[in-house]
Amino acid sequence: MNRIAEGVSSRATPLLERADWLADALGLVLGEPSNQPLTMRLYHTLREWIQTERLGSGQRLPSTRQLARELGLGRNTLLAAFDQLLAEGFLTTRHGAGTFVADLAFQQAQSVTANVAAAQPSLPAESLLSSRGTALLAFCHSPQERHPAFVPGVPALDRFPHAQWQRLLHRQLQRMPLDWLDYQAQGGVPALREALADYLQLSRSVRCRPEQILIVQGAQQGFELIVRLLSDSGDEVWIEEPGYLGAQACFMAAGLDMTPVPVDGEGMCIEDMSDSRQPRLIYVTPSHQYPSGTTMSLARRLALLEAAERYGAWIVEDDYDSEFRYGQRPVAALQGLVDDSRVIYVGTFSKVMYPGMRLGYLVLPEPLVAPFRRANARLHREGQYAVQAAVAEFIVRGHFSRHIRRMRDCYRRRQALLRESLAPAVARGLRLSEGQAGMHLVAWLDEPEHERILLERAAGHGILLSPLSSYYLNAPGHPGLVLGYAGTVEAEIERAGQWLAQAWCELVGA
Repeated sequence: MNRIAEGVSSRATPLLERADWLADALGLVLGEPSNQPLTMRLYHTLREWIQTERLGSGQRLPSTRQLARELGLGRNTLLAAFDQLLAEGFLTTRHGAGTFVADLAFQQAQSVTANVAAAQPSLPAESLLSSRGTALLAFCHSPQERHPAFVPGVPALDRFPHAQWQRLLHRQLQRMPLDWLDYQAQGGVPALREALADYLQLSRSVRCRPEQILIVQGAQQGFELIVRLLSDSGDEVWIEEPGYLGAQACFMAAGLDMTPVPVDGEGMCIEDMSDSRQPRLIYVTPSHQYPSGTTMSLARRLALLEAAERYGAWIVEDDYDSEFRYGQRPVAALQGLVDDSRVIYVGTFSKVMYPGMRLGYLVLPEPLVAPFRRANARLHREGQYAVQAAVAEFIVRGHFSRHIRRMRDCYRRRQALLRESLAPAVARGLRLSEGQAGMHLVAWLDEPEHERILLERAAGHGILLSPLSSYYLNAPGHPGLVLGYAGTVEAEIERAGQWLAQAWCELVGA
């Protein structure tokens, strides 16, 4: 189309009133390969020429009868394109005079914009954002075209029972009742809430009835709903240091004041927070702290529950991957320790099934059930009921528990292979986290420069090393590497692990 446009004057000329001239230009456009219908090609071509002033304001166009004859098309094809342009205001008609290009103010605006742009250097994307938007980008990693070695938080998609899942989903789509096509405000498919209530009580010691469970589109949406309903801009939220970037991004975007609370071998250290502002929210990952991997001790859990009651704060318990513990049963949830606790339990299917499902859930205290359900139905709408029903059947038939057991064995093997591959580096002083649970290990470093060098060198070998320091709000964070192994096949774990071991040995031996 650009080649054609070069032959069209950038200003209105009497030549354009000749049907044969315009027909020649349009004929070249229509002669190029395209899957678009003729009417749409004519419409888009004429619209572009009008917007770029190649057909100027006030220019009279030939009649559709003339153009149709010159182009060898049916007149209705031309009429349909012209009618669309008339309806959108690009063309106008004058009784007894014909069809004309409308006098469009945006053409002048485009000229002014073009002149200003030519006089100024191009602006970076960040300068076009609000200050909040710019700050939010600091928590957002660049998207990856694929998952290279060591990406944290990705499950073993190659081990998911796709065929079995497709059969369940297909069956639910076939039997889906008509009312599932309508807007919903039930809090999720009842069968899924019932299955989850049974599962959470047995496996996580969560205290809940099915009515307390709200199905959401992923844990991140759950965080946003909690923030919107339970806090105001400027309120205080305590978060773990280091901590999960997704939660940090949500709190920052909501305008909350984030106070990082240090994490040690027993979890969040709240005993030294007496001088801090009273929190409205407290975000924790007590069963398997992200990213350090520690488990919050019982004493710390009880102290946290007492502090939430004292301050009138809500605890947001993110239980993202508690199913994957090696050598012992999963630790009971914080939510189930006391009756009527001020804890909102957040769960997700992204780690135990697959992230593309976009399905999570909240277990809410009784007083919050009705307002959360109403707000979720208004802000986000409920949907994917066929998917929810398939997940419920997946759980009830035992597939869910069997899949978790298989993944636990798989991740145990993959972690062992990673440790074996890194053994030469460990022998040279590299310290790894215990890895009693979860889907990643942490390699603790002593020098920030070591973290920087390893990141740069790994990128050239198709390896993504996540810097531990980026999980800290207070700079500089402790240097280290977050090494995801769950979503990486064994051969790639071995290759990347051996490379990292060699790179580390070369670095400390230099």
